[in-house]
Amino acid sequence: MFRTAVRNVLAHKARLLMTVLAVMLGVAFVSGTLVFTDTLGNAFRNQSAKNYDKVAVAVTTWAERGDEETPAVDEATLKKIEDLDGVAEATGRVSGFAGVADPDGKLIGNGWSNTGSNYSPGTDGKDAQYTFTEGTGPVKAGQIALDKETANKGEYRVGAPVRVATNGPVKEYTLSGVFTTEDGAVNAGGSLVLFDTEVAQQLYLRPGQFSDVTVTAAAGASDQRLLDAVKPLLPENAEAKTGAALADEEAEMTESGLKSLNSMLLAFAAIALFVGVFLIANTFTMLIAQRTKELALMRAVGASRRQVKRAILLEAGVVGLIASVTGFLLGVGLATGLRSAMGMFGGKIPAGPLVVSPTAVASAFAVGVLITVFAAWLPARRAAKIPPVAAMSSVHAVATTKSLVVRNSFGAVITLIGSALIVAGAAQGDENGRWLLGGGAFLALIGVIVLIPLLSRPVIALARPLLRRLFGVSGKLAAQNAVRNPRRTGATASALAIGLTLVTGISVLGVTLGQAIDKMTTDNIRADYMVSMASGDSLDESALAALRKADGVAAATPQRAVWLTAGKGGVSASGVTPGDVEKVFNLKVVSGSLSSLKDGEIAVDRKTAKSHGWKTGDSVPVTFDDEKKETLKVGALYEGNEFLSPVLIPEDIVDPHESVADIREVWLTMDGGQSAANEKAVIDALGDNPAMSVMDRQGIRDMFGGFINTALNIMYALLAMALVIAVLGVVNTLAMSVFERQQEIGMLRAIGLDRRRVKRMIRLEAVVISLFGAVVGVGLGTFLGWAIGKSLSASIPGYALVIPWDRLALFLVLAGLVGVLASLWPARSGAKLNMLTAIKTE
Repeated sequence: MFRTAVRNVLAHKARLLMTVLAVMLGVAFVSGTLVFTDTLGNAFRNQSAKNYDKVAVAVTTWAERGDEETPAVDEATLKKIEDLDGVAEATGRVSGFAGVADPDGKLIGNGWSNTGSNYSPGTDGKDAQYTFTEGTGPVKAGQIALDKETANKGEYRVGAPVRVATNGPVKEYTLSGVFTTEDGAVNAGGSLVLFDTEVAQQLYLRPGQFSDVTVTAAAGASDQRLLDAVKPLLPENAEAKTGAALADEEAEMTESGLKSLNSMLLAFAAIALFVGVFLIANTFTMLIAQRTKELALMRAVGASRRQVKRAILLEAGVVGLIASVTGFLLGVGLATGLRSAMGMFGGKIPAGPLVVSPTAVASAFAVGVLITVFAAWLPARRAAKIPPVAAMSSVHAVATTKSLVVRNSFGAVITLIGSALIVAGAAQGDENGRWLLGGGAFLALIGVIVLIPLLSRPVIALARPLLRRLFGVSGKLAAQNAVRNPRRTGATASALAIGLTLVTGISVLGVTLGQAIDKMTTDNIRADYMVSMASGDSLDESALAALRKADGVAAATPQRAVWLTAGKGGVSASGVTPGDVEKVFNLKVVSGSLSSLKDGEIAVDRKTAKSHGWKTGDSVPVTFDDEKKETLKVGALYEGNEFLSPVLIPEDIVDPHESVADIREVWLTMDGGQSAANEKAVIDALGDNPAMSVMDRQGIRDMFGGFINTALNIMYALLAMALVIAVLGVVNTLAMSVFERQQEIGMLRAIGLDRRRVKRMIRLEAVVISLFGAVVGVGLGTFLGWAIGKSLSASIPGYALVIPWDRLALFLVLAGLVGVLASLWPARSGAKLNMLTAIKTE
């Protein structure tokens, strides 16, 4: 039976080609993901080990600029650490944000990974953490050094002036040297600026103090003993660990992040393989139908049902093995390509070999073979039931209408249960509701797939009059052919339906959330511009002062982050400018007046006031972060604004309680509104600082809604694999259907249907099947998109369902185009059949 199985695979290799391609793509997705994440994990683990290779002990404090309460490591303590037995060297570090512009004045890097630190030469005059390729490290106040990537992007050479932005005004320094580093921020596409130690301390902490210390051991010294000796010298709350422990922690964090990426990519691989199951099952079902006589003869000459079933499953195993080998090789190539692509898009991956683990190999082959055998199991079971007497007939066994009754009943029950769970989950809305929704979505999808053969007849019947009217005989025959075998049509349409269900659901949810965010931005903001740091850090007070003096500024208010302890617990507040805050934000007053802010009173949003039992006129005792207490009067209640904290407090009340203002943004209203001249005035007031972002209203809307579009595009790209497999399914079904109907096509040719109309008939059949699957997928996807959005609506202000009719129409058009493209080869093959040869074919 094994030899028979292999011979059958070789005999039907052309017909099994699409199956091999579908499994190959799924296996490539799985193996590529595993090899890619294993390679990244290994590279970052090696980088962590290399970074901490010479570090015996690392000390970390949580001291920050402006925070006088949290102790740091002073120079006296650093000297004590250096004097310990077994210490070769102790290096103090401070760090923070520093940005450098490219030749166009744009920030090099993405903000959060733009770092500044201090150059700390040892007794040999060098800093062991950096290798200089040009020049030397900065040794005086007016010098800096840049990492090689940043220097190249900015086209900077040693001796050239470089404008560097920190949280305050831009300053110009002279480039003293260019270095290479394994720093994680630089590898992530950011930049690293090295300052002289005294300058870095003034910028990021306090003169004479360090936030971090690295200790290098002398030959033969124990890291653990040094750790024990260093700990008693450290200030309160400082943390010390060995370099090996930090390397392990960093490696664990990397692996944790890669696990999330791994899980996401494997989930999409599972979707692609799930779609592939329908293609495989369809292929083996049609092959068995075409080989009814052969299988019956095998039974007649003594083959048992088990042997027939085993032979079919062996064929599937051979197909899965071939697909697994090619898919695995393709996956390795895909992983290599992804690694190169990350480098092209600015993500620098540490050097290291391509890692092909036994797990990746075993998973690829297990997935490929098992999925193929699983998909072929039901067709093999049906094949085993073919009676020997079937060998006396030349008529292929076909599924009866009666055989669909149990399937349809089961599908209807599953669909109803799933739909009920989806509605219940959408109405409940909390975490339990989302679990209900997820389970219901799975059941509804399975139920619809089971019901698709039943749905095919009435849905396609709706299109039959239009096809007959527009395309005559070809259209009529195409509609009839599409429903001739409901199981086959259903299996083919299911693949497209699954893909489009996910794509449509994501689109409906994404567009709905995008509109809600856009509406939130439009309804809550009156400002013309928002100024913030590209790094996400706080703005310096000098930036706020400069903006208030800028030409054309009619109103300017900061959004200062403040934390108050009041009433039942803590509450966040926004330090704002009285009189200006209502000019830059839309604030709907419920009671009292916002003008009370000028009198030193506070404004509270209605929901927060209700939860604390406050009302206009109440005096509220509060405690600031410096633990000083004040009693503040509630002067107004207003409807909440998503861009402000629940409590508005005049900034002059906050000033005495903060040594450094935590200014998250500055909002501006300009005379004459938005204009190129006003925007230039704002930029000029900031000293053309590349680290400070100036956004107009559209930019603000794009910032808050942009991640939705980015996420949608990523989802579309990852689901593309499933849709490609669905297209292969349509091609496969049509090709094998044409092979089955050779005699019928020959007869049609003989009675006058020319080649052009034969092509049209097959092409229309493909379009009908594709559109049928698309309609089912779009309908179910819209329902799921509504349900998921409904479950989230309580936490999304201004939520309202938005159905993207343009995108849904595009999906249907693309589905029709898929049908046309998928039919090219089968239609051409059918039209080229010799009518006399075809008529004689059994």
